[in-house]
Amino acid sequence: MPESAPTTARARARAELTAEITNTARRHLAEKGPGELSLRAVARELGMVSSALYRYFPSRDALLTQLIIDAYNALGEACEEAERAQRRTDLIGRWRAVCHAARDWAIAHPQEYALIYGSPVPGYAAPKDTIDPASRPLALLIGLMVELDEAEVPASTDVPIPRPLATQLSAMRAEHDIPIDNRRLMAGLSAWTLLFGLINFEVFGRFNNTFEPADQIFDHQIDRAALAAGIPLKNR
Repeated sequence: MPESAPTTARARARAELTAEITNTARRHLAEKGPGELSLRAVARELGMVSSALYRYFPSRDALLTQLIIDAYNALGEACEEAERAQRRTDLIGRWRAVCHAARDWAIAHPQEYALIYGSPVPGYAAPKDTIDPASRPLALLIGLMVELDEAEVPASTDVPIPRPLATQLSAMRAEHDIPIDNRRLMAGLSAWTLLFGLINFEVFGRFNNTFEPADQIFDHQIDRAALAAGIPLKNR
């Protein structure tokens, strides 16, 4: 135990400084946008030499990746916590809870939301490390699709899926071991993209002067998306 204590102390100190760096970077992100994020500026505010900060984040892109992962995880945690609070048999309640949690988080954290769902940062390519955190809200929706299948709830009628899209959907199902057919998966993906399309329109001002507040159009559209995905609007 005595031998491991210094290592634990160093790890704790490193974690605390890493949190200070990312919090400062997040503030710079809100003030200047991701394109202007600078390791030197962050180091200067923290009273560090830039060479010391590079031991924590070797490049601007590494810091940006951490901010993106943190944002995706924060959004995912908000959605998961809201979904867990609902009764398991209340599928529409769980869907609505996920949707409202995503919307509330985005409105409360517009700069972080813009980082993950806004315009791409010039010169930055997100690594694979971001894929799993980004998939957390979608995983909740796919879980609902699986439960609909298990309960033998009929899938909604939809337009035929063209062969190239069917190939892509089949590859996705195989890669992620998703036990539903292409039609059900496509219905879920449609609901997912509609949800974030609605949130984008609200966060980026596309509803200004038309749907303010956007509460009613949001509730109406997520229920339409639920029906299209086969989620009944009444509890089972």
